[in-house]
Amino acid sequence: MTDYSKLNAILLIHCADRKGLIATVTRFLTDHNGNIVDLDEHVEKENGIFLMRVQWDLEGFDIEKGNIQSVFEEEVASKHDMTWQLHFTDKLPRMAIFVSKSSHCLNDILARHYSGEWQIEIPVIVSNHRDHEQIAKRHSIPFHYFEVTKENKAEVERQQLHLLKALKIDFIVLARYMQVLSDDFIGQYPNRIINIHHSFLPAFAGAKPYHRAHERGVKIIGATSHYVTADLDAGPIIEQDVVKISHKDSVSDLVRKGKDLEKIVLSRAIYVHLKRKALVYDNRTVVFD
Repeated sequence: MTDYSKLNAILLIHCADRKGLIATVTRFLTDHNGNIVDLDEHVEKENGIFLMRVQWDLEGFDIEKGNIQSVFEEEVASKHDMTWQLHFTDKLPRMAIFVSKSSHCLNDILARHYSGEWQIEIPVIVSNHRDHEQIAKRHSIPFHYFEVTKENKAEVERQQLHLLKALKIDFIVLARYMQVLSDDFIGQYPNRIINIHHSFLPAFAGAKPYHRAHERGVKIIGATSHYVTADLDAGPIIEQDVVKISHKDSVSDLVRKGKDLEKIVLSRAIYVHLKRKALVYDNRTVVFD
């Protein structure tokens, strides 16, 4: 029999706003003997969209775990035309890391995983370079190298997707993976591919953005982490941050500070995703506290 003493469930909901939605959801939970441990909601007034995250303790809840989805759909969601997700805290998400030559984000992710900061599984590291094979080996994580060219890109993606499906990967982190994913690939993991990049875009796109930013005398540098969509670097933003710089900072200082910021911003975005605190709608995110 399932031990529910430490098990929580999480609902993420959005729909057209109307009176009584909070009461409707909380009544459903309390009527079934659910103990709500966290609740946050927001109304996007411009478009009249209601968004909600609610987490509750399953100990004593009178609906079996496997039946919650169907009962909630019948009793609540279908009556209010809700778009919703149900998650359980006992499931360890399976994350795949894609990386190219830069290792700062990869090392930070692996350190957080090794320290136990994140409750996840990392079954694979995928790369289009062999540079980090030894890093993967030190962490006992299988490393898969795929040489990517214009001619074989479609076939490589087919092989990668086959690998991800076989490993039952829940989401993907692009830890400075310098390949543009196809629309077909992205479509297999909607709102489940997290990217990180510097925030000089679109002003300083392409090669050596830090050099050109330095030449222009910029006063802040930033990093953005977002879900990947077919629109390059324009997906729903999860996390952003900036750091101030001055005339005393060299190009190498900008690069160093930029890498530090990328690690922090990406780690925050991954944490938000793991905790099911990001709700995506209309190419935007609401990130609940």
